[in-house]
Amino acid sequence: MKKTYVLDTNVILYSSGALLSFGDNHVVIPEVVLEELDNFKKDKTDLGANARHAARTIDKLRKEGNLSKGVFLPNGGTLRVEMNHYDTIMPPAWEKEKPDNRILQVCKALKELGEDVILITKDIFERIKADTVNIKSEDYYEKVVPENDSQYTGRIEVYVPSYKLEEFYAKKSLNPDDALCYSHEEEDYYIPELYTNQFVLMHSMENEKQTALGRFDGKKIVPLYYKDIKPLGLNPRNVGQKFMLEALFTDPIKAPLVIIKGPAGTAKTLFSLAVGLQKIIEENTGQYRRILVCRPNVPMDEEIGFLPGSEEEKIAPFMRPIFDNLEILVDSDEKERYKNEKELQDKIKELFDRRIITTEAVAYLRGRSIVKNWVIIDEAQNLSPKQVKAITTRVGEGTKLILIGDPDQIDHPFMDSRSNGLCYASEKMKGSELCYQVTLKFDECERSPLAYESAQKL
Repeated sequence: MKKTYVLDTNVILYSSGALLSFGDNHVVIPEVVLEELDNFKKDKTDLGANARHAARTIDKLRKEGNLSKGVFLPNGGTLRVEMNHYDTIMPPAWEKEKPDNRILQVCKALKELGEDVILITKDIFERIKADTVNIKSEDYYEKVVPENDSQYTGRIEVYVPSYKLEEFYAKKSLNPDDALCYSHEEEDYYIPELYTNQFVLMHSMENEKQTALGRFDGKKIVPLYYKDIKPLGLNPRNVGQKFMLEALFTDPIKAPLVIIKGPAGTAKTLFSLAVGLQKIIEENTGQYRRILVCRPNVPMDEEIGFLPGSEEEKIAPFMRPIFDNLEILVDSDEKERYKNEKELQDKIKELFDRRIITTEAVAYLRGRSIVKNWVIIDEAQNLSPKQVKAITTRVGEGTKLILIGDPDQIDHPFMDSRSNGLCYASEKMKGSELCYQVTLKFDECERSPLAYESAQKL
């Protein structure tokens, strides 16, 4: 029996392609969904673009039949706009005029007529309400990645014989077949699958405290070259930060894309800024023109408004976490740093006045070709897969793009740890020769003892 999928407005706003994503089943759009989509047709954001694209798709299908009776979809299913069933009894406390309730009323009516109905919505409360009236409901994922524990981390721990570790130090390489993982279920070792540019922490089988760090280059495990560098005096304090330094310092020809995931306090943004400043100010080779910082707290799908002030002035409140990190970097003396606040702020202001660092709303990256820039996209977990693609395709010659974020701190109402752009990019770029990535662990939080403990317990 074919299923009947009733689509909520938020699904189409999230992905206009959802109309064609349900195989040879029946797709139903309540007329109130069209009304809500109509409210977005002039919107200049991604939501508006999706609404307009959906309208064009439906209009094209309309010409091939009658939408109220149903028209055939290219994949063999049907699409219809449901105008009826206003008399179907709903809980008396529910407001009849509320669009969500009207959508649920359509679902209930179609189920009472014998159809196998499934409501598709990204609204958690609507799924809860659907359950109270015995309607099956599901979330919609256009581009989904595995559950948290199964997502790619860019790193792996292995075991090798002690003499192989000595060979690694002497010959500067290790055959990947000599690196083994231990299965507690099987109580035995096995050869893991390694991905190109995956970082490797090697333990001696005889003495687990004897370790070495490396990276799989696609053929063999090679040593890290930059793990002991201290950008602007920053000392890497754990394995994850050493992996991060390797990714950040590697030339943009080899690693134009770096993806760094991890909990708060693991110094993702701090090290990304530090290495960028090291390259531009300290090394001063002309490799990079400037640091460009973007945060999707000014999302790609949101206007920055028409209030007075420059673009940088408007988005300055969203960049405060960047300023916090710069305070640490422009004055490495912890005891003296905050004694003269004006001098500290003047040092930071100089970086912006000289355009060593620039900030930009993510929306304005569209259509650009960004050449020889050190680009940091902070809080990238709040980007959609489509937005991440739009950003990565802006990268021109000599630019290094760094995507940073914590998948456990997503603010976007339509996304979670499986559907956000950061994790999507991580999974899709797994094994790419052009991408280095690493996920920092909770025990690699270095901000403060409180930050470490709260990241684990709260």
